Amino acid sequence: MRPPLPPFTEVNAIEKFRLAGDAPNSRDEVAGERGAAATERAKLNVVEDQMAASSIVPEVSEGRTHSTMMAWRVHEFGPPEVMSFERVPRPEPGPGEILVKVEAAGVGPWDGWIRAGRSALPQPLPLTLGSDLSGEIVAMGPGVSGLQVGDQVYGVTNPQFIGAYAEYALASAAMVSLKPTSLTFVEAASVPVISVTAWQALFDHAQLKAGQTAVIHGAAGNVGAYAVQLARRAGVRTIATVAVDDIPLVRGLGADTVIDYRTRRFEEEVRDADAVIDLVGGETQNRSFRVLRRGGKLISAVSRPDQHLAESHGVESAFFLVNVTSPYLAEIARLIDDGKLRTKVGAVLPLADARAAHFMLERVRPLPKGKIVLAVRES
Repeated sequence: MRPPLPPFTEVNAIEKFRLAGDAPNSRDEVAGERGAAATERAKLNVVEDQMAASSIVPEVSEGRTHSTMMAWRVHEFGPPEVMSFERVPRPEPGPGEILVKVEAAGVGPWDGWIRAGRSALPQPLPLTLGSDLSGEIVAMGPGVSGLQVGDQVYGVTNPQFIGAYAEYALASAAMVSLKPTSLTFVEAASVPVISVTAWQALFDHAQLKAGQTAVIHGAAGNVGAYAVQLARRAGVRTIATVAVDDIPLVRGLGADTVIDYRTRRFEEEVRDADAVIDLVGGETQNRSFRVLRRGGKLISAVSRPDQHLAESHGVESAFFLVNVTSPYLAEIARLIDDGKLRTKVGAVLPLADARAAHFMLERVRPLPKGKIVLAVRES
């Protein structure tokens, strides 16, 4: 039985984040990516030339003094080229905050939206990119309880999802928890946003229970992989839609039924599902209303569902924004340490190569399967 968790709030309302946007999951998306392949290859050549010609970034170190650190800054919104690796003052924690000596920082699609200026929340410039992190607490502000200096933690920096691509980062104490002991710092930094998104979609919003059935779109993606595992653990039957190459992976995670979306129409095969967990959006989302029983729920972490379609099918639908807090992270850590959840890191880059990670987000460089993580220090 999972512990009681705080109610969902939209405090971190970054509306256009595609937290699950790891791969195309519709014929339209696949065709669009194929049509853009030649253009992307040309862009890659240009980008590599630009990077080779640019000045060499400073190397990460323990800092020339205890009062400064290296961080990836954005002074103007735009493509990855606007990112600047700079020496900046080391922050001091305020009330309810901790200062983390960052060992690793996760890279997510939302980081790219913030960098490009497409976050719904006002983001004051200049800013330091990054939200997911793991590391060691080195200082605490007033009002922090349940944690102490020296604790190894993982979590999210703040409701604005900024500040983690740095040697040190401030984090809200309410948005971190003790790191899973079975994971390295790099592995732990891959976990927070995507795992909590999966949890909240399944249990807080779809309110799924043992014996019910959920369709999970984008089940091979970062959020989807956690959703399949968490659903299986809760006794929820899962029907996963993926590309054919990902079928073995998703079956291995515990999906009961796997549908290749490129060759089969899921809406012609599935009926009376209790919930759809939409991690894809677009026409896949619109077709999904047909698979639900009356009173079923379509929950999207990607885009707002069409309420007229929902009403016409007699179902509920909602878009939600993840709210990462300590109780969720503590429960996720327990499941990982008990061997009930598996993580997947797709690529590890040094902190100094964060710009290259953003070229991966933009598909200018190959996007790995699994989470991209920046290793700040060798763990």
